Amino acid sequence: MTNRLIFVFAFTIVIHLISTLSYAVRLVGIRTGRIAVSFALFNILMLVSRTANSFQAPLLAKYVEQQVTHSATSPPSYIFNILIAAASLGTLLGAFLFPTFQNILTALVWRFNTERSVAKIILHSFAKIGTKQLRDKFRVPSKDNIDHFKDLKKMPKKLLLLNAFVVGILSIGSFSALYAAFNNPELRLTCSTLAPIITGFATVLLVVFIDPFFSLMTDDCIDGTVSYATFQRSVVLMVSSRFVGTLCAQVFLYPAAYVVAAIAKLI
Repeated sequence: MTNRLIFVFAFTIVIHLISTLSYAVRLVGIRTGRIAVSFALFNILMLVSRTANSFQAPLLAKYVEQQVTHSATSPPSYIFNILIAAASLGTLLGAFLFPTFQNILTALVWRFNTERSVAKIILHSFAKIGTKQLRDKFRVPSKDNIDHFKDLKKMPKKLLLLNAFVVGILSIGSFSALYAAFNNPELRLTCSTLAPIITGFATVLLVVFIDPFFSLMTDDCIDGTVSYATFQRSVVLMVSSRFVGTLCAQVFLYPAAYVVAAIAKLI
């Protein structure tokens, strides 16, 4: 892999790591009673994800452009498979850091409640005492999380499958468009701009079906209709389905690239 692809690989890990940790924000919000503050502080981390995302596609596009210019004889599909594997790796890393991130975000929420300044929190985190406190928050995921899969019957299986499907599609949005561009160099500019066609469909499913259900469950947990333990088990199952989705992305890549190429030829 070239240095450019190594950066794309790293950015993909970061994007999916942060996306996985986003599931913890609701848990922290319920635990602290400060949901709005929890999301506000997490948005700082989302800036990192969006920055990584803004560099990921152009770097990969430059790689595709160079391959087309040098008249490669066959598309290096394994490169895209490796990059999609980075999504699975980032999700696994996020799952491993899940309890640690919950502890850190919880501490930051309480500190913000006192300091009421994001700048002070950031400065404190990089100070010597702050880094020591962050190290003390480190926790390894409990083996008891495996028992949560016994409660699969209590979680709508269709929702878990839909979440896996949506994550799989979102994981290959830009990859499928650029892979189609590589296979169709005469339409590479058109193909590279059609990624929103793929991701847009998945985003609609996410906004219409998954987010409302999870938001409703969050509200039910706050008012006591659903226990915190039940909600926590649901989060573990959603993270697991997210990982399954990144694995499914390996299969979704080629059909999605075919759809992008077909649309590029049609318009």
